[in-house]
Amino acid sequence: MKNFYITTPIYYPSGKPHMGHAYSSIIADIFARFKRIDDYNVMFLTGTDEHGLKMQREAEKKSKDIKSFCDELSLKFKDLTKILNLSNNDFIRTTEQRHHKSVIDIWSRLEKSKDIYLSKYKGWYSVSDEAYYDEDEIVTKNNIKYSKGSGSKVEWVEEESYFFKLSAWQNKLIKFYEEENPKFILPKSRKNEVIQFVKKGLKDLSVSRTSFSWGIPVPKNSKHVIYVWLDALTNYLSALNFPNTNNDKYKSFWPADVHIIGKDILRFHAIYWPAFLMAAKIPLPKRVYGHGWILSDQKKMSKSLGNILDPIEIINNYGVDQLRYYLTKEVSLGNDGNISLESLSDCINNDLANNYGNLCQRVFSFINKNCNSKIPKLNKVKPEDKKLTNDLIDQLPKLKELIENQELNQYLKKVIEFSFNANKYFNDQEPWSLKKNNLERMNTVLYVILNQIRSISILLYPIIPISTTKVLDTLTIEKSQRNIKSIENSTFLKDGGLIKKFDILFKKIEK
Repeated sequence: MKNFYITTPIYYPSGKPHMGHAYSSIIADIFARFKRIDDYNVMFLTGTDEHGLKMQREAEKKSKDIKSFCDELSLKFKDLTKILNLSNNDFIRTTEQRHHKSVIDIWSRLEKSKDIYLSKYKGWYSVSDEAYYDEDEIVTKNNIKYSKGSGSKVEWVEEESYFFKLSAWQNKLIKFYEEENPKFILPKSRKNEVIQFVKKGLKDLSVSRTSFSWGIPVPKNSKHVIYVWLDALTNYLSALNFPNTNNDKYKSFWPADVHIIGKDILRFHAIYWPAFLMAAKIPLPKRVYGHGWILSDQKKMSKSLGNILDPIEIINNYGVDQLRYYLTKEVSLGNDGNISLESLSDCINNDLANNYGNLCQRVFSFINKNCNSKIPKLNKVKPEDKKLTNDLIDQLPKLKELIENQELNQYLKKVIEFSFNANKYFNDQEPWSLKKNNLERMNTVLYVILNQIRSISILLYPIIPISTTKVLDTLTIEKSQRNIKSIENSTFLKDGGLIKKFDILFKKIEK
């Protein structure tokens, strides 16, 4: 069995879970679920990033003990994994001892390779982003300095700091992006952005702070704490029992197959992280995929604009599968995506209720009424029956390839087309007419359409797991048989098998 390791960015829990958190997590979950039904041994990681000045200030503002504050917030984000119906294998916290051990080991490796030296940092720092910015990345408004990219406030910092020799890895990074692993950064627009930034020239990176204490102390110099991004990025290794590189989990899953991240943290994952790993002599992940922002009414969500769409509120009102499907379809993975409650309603009504939901409802209801709720017998098949079945089976290699390259929108488009064609087939074959004069043909049509519903449901399972599980339960498909391989068997269903009672899958949204 092949292994597959996928991660989301670990959440910075200071604040309320937002649509960006939901999107990154749902996308990673879809890939993890698909790989499982394609017979991979999957490790899917998420968690919380709990160190840094931002977290310390938040706790102080609320007059709370920092660790207790982190415990409280981390629990909120752990609960979010259940609300979003994520299938993560692990939830890592950067305040855990296993993570602490990994970070210290990485630091020691960087010291040993002489990639770290002590000096003084002078420059702009965003507490909100926990990021350093050059002068040309800053803009002034009303005498306040902001990052041009994120729009967050920056402040001038001068303090003793350890530096990582990032500049020394510039040419090696370019070679890695362009020659050794041209698909390391996807989509291509993000890769071009990173290469352009690196070719402009890399400066050595400050990797410790002395002006606050909430973090992992630097070994043998505890007045310094390790820079929160060097700390946080190491979580991808901590969850695999690193630094024990002989551990089965590490040997099975490292290097990671893909880090799913938002484009706002691309620099940390696509420049700093590979440079740290190169210097520490640790294999690099295979891919970093940077998705776009989720916009509301064509604008970035913000309290001041009053256009924030709360994922938990939407799930409570519409359903988690509905949100998962909508975000997958509406947002072209890799690009910014605009969402609204109106287009969410349209998507639920047109795609889920009228297409896939309607297909299942019509077919199951017909069989319940006309076939004693039993799977009919497959008789002689016609070319149109074979075409419906084979069009889907023949596309399985292409569907796997689309998932492998994170082309999720194309994947969903193809699967929904199968559902549309199945609805058309059911209409064209008119089993209600065949009932009067050709029961044998009616039974074949019903068998073929049931089998197609089974295949479509398995392919949609990674996106809408709750709804497709209801459908597969109705067909009494064993859990061990809900996989890609079983789709290739066009005579999988056993005639005489019971079709359970089925309720409406997706209720239409009244405007």
